[in-house]
Amino acid sequence: MHNPETIVRDFCAAWVHCDVDRLLAYFADDAIWEDVPLPPRVGKAAIREALNPFGPAATAAEFEVLNIAVRDHVVFTERVDRFTIGGKRVVVRVAGVFEVRDGKISAWRDYSDIATFRRQLA
Repeated sequence: MHNPETIVRDFCAAWVHCDVDRLLAYFADDAIWEDVPLPPRVGKAAIREALNPFGPAATAAEFEVLNIAVRDHVVFTERVDRFTIGGKRVVVRVAGVFEVRDGKISAWRDYSDIATFRRQLA
């Protein structure tokens, strides 16, 4: 049995490598990632496209998990996500909800202030 909390914690920790292929390995083929308020990305190809800016462009990344709660296959996280992209430091507070099925992330919904992210990146 795959522990949903461990999978999500490992996924969050994997961001430090800035490796899109490594991150994609955590997802089910039909996974959905929704970075609210942006439209959902459905499937690994769409998720890869959305993650690509965090690959080679990011020289540093960290998901600091402040709080985590688990109920069955659903994992709630309160995080501080930190990136260095194009030489700019970006820090954003995030509430994330993950659904895990058969040891893979099948759904990921992040809720944050995207304007804060974009303002720091500009």
